[in-house]
Amino acid sequence: MKGEPTSGHDAATWSPLDSDGWYAARNATTALRDALVRAGLDKDFPYLRADLNAFGHGLVELGRVSPDTAERLAELLRLALASGFRVDREDLGHTPAVTNEHEERE
Repeated sequence: MKGEPTSGHDAATWSPLDSDGWYAARNATTALRDALVRAGLDKDFPYLRADLNAFGHGLVELGRVSPDTAERLAELLRLALASGFRVDREDLGHTPAVTNEHEERE
């Protein structure tokens, strides 16, 4: 029939493990988890998990956090920005860059 899959796979046999989005979400979640553990925030993000939406796009679910946790996270981000951490706007979602302010001024 027209429009039916010809590869032998249908929606009933699809698995998240067949999706690049799943692995991207899982890897990003693992990296975030490791950073949160180093920052002492491992107990503060109980809903942290990798997920896929209906289109197979990987997502990282942060979930709800307490106001204290949000303040602590905001302070960590402020400290990172003050120490030269930045993300290139053209390359959002990829490898962050750390700049050396002294080299940029020269």
